[in-house]
Amino acid sequence: MYDVVLLTLDSERKAPGGCGSDGACCGGRPDAPDPDTGTTPPADAGAGTGGVAGEEHCATPRVPVLACTDALTARGARVETVTARSDAEIDAVLARFDGPPRPDGLTWPDPDGKTRLVVAVASDAQLRAVLRRLVRRYAPPPSRRPDDLAGNRTVPDLPPVGVLPLDPARSTTHRDLAAQLGLPRDPAAVAAAVLDGTPRRLDLLRNDGGSVTLDGALLGAADDTGRPLPWRGRVEVDDIVLSTGDEPLTACAIGNSGGYARLGDVALLSTPDPADGMVEVAVAVPVVTRRALGRKRVRLEVRRARGRAVAVHPRDERVPYLDDGVEAELSRKRSWWVEPGAWAVWVS
Repeated sequence: MYDVVLLTLDSERKAPGGCGSDGACCGGRPDAPDPDTGTTPPADAGAGTGGVAGEEHCATPRVPVLACTDALTARGARVETVTARSDAEIDAVLARFDGPPRPDGLTWPDPDGKTRLVVAVASDAQLRAVLRRLVRRYAPPPSRRPDDLAGNRTVPDLPPVGVLPLDPARSTTHRDLAAQLGLPRDPAAVAAAVLDGTPRRLDLLRNDGGSVTLDGALLGAADDTGRPLPWRGRVEVDDIVLSTGDEPLTACAIGNSGGYARLGDVALLSTPDPADGMVEVAVAVPVVTRRALGRKRVRLEVRRARGRAVAVHPRDERVPYLDDGVEAELSRKRSWWVEPGAWAVWVS
């Protein structure tokens, strides 16, 4: 029978960037700059919340965690629950999935390991935090790229993850990644998938800011009344230019999955598929037309493209955006690219 680590991220710590960024609730040193935003948390960020690895801290497990633990134990699994308060504590859990030493000295996941990982998540950002640490652990430096790494990848196959949503009551209205993928939300069903299921491999977006994206990103913002605030930026998908940066944009959606497929009543992404090896990108451009009697009307023109990589070069000083639910600001060129089938979830 399997050993199962049920990992929960301590969400008490407060800092800019949200879960999954250094200096955030599960992101390492409180004074570390956030790679997504470039900001540094206040000096007292995390004070009194156990933000330093090894500091004594008590966290009461949530009911779904206890229920999943009971279901796993009833099936004979050896279960350990871990609450991580820093990147170092996440890394200590992930080290259990290392494979045997390689001749090239690289740290590589064990494809035949008997330990399985369940991540209890209150948001997509928390799941992203764990995947981000997996990438950092197993991605080889470009100068040491091994011959057995697929030509279209910069990371090996990452260990499969069991996803335990902590808000099953919201499953009918909250379209988080688990809902989009059709993953079970009942703790017993999650336990069954981890013990009896198979890995479903999914694409991962990496970016040159050092982070990863599981669902997608949405660039742009609205004012206090909900009206979109226009911004300018050059948007390229492979060799296709969706915007030159000379015209205002309402939004830009970068989709691995469908979390940002719509902007109000406007469909941005048409067919986002988290397992097709492609990223779908759309920009919404406001277009002014004249109706009868010379009245002006503004409609949104949506331009779409699919490819392996996308680059956004903002012309404005700062462009607000969401990435897997984490708020940030883009102040310089950022590129995302697809790692086909790089990560996986346990499914029944």
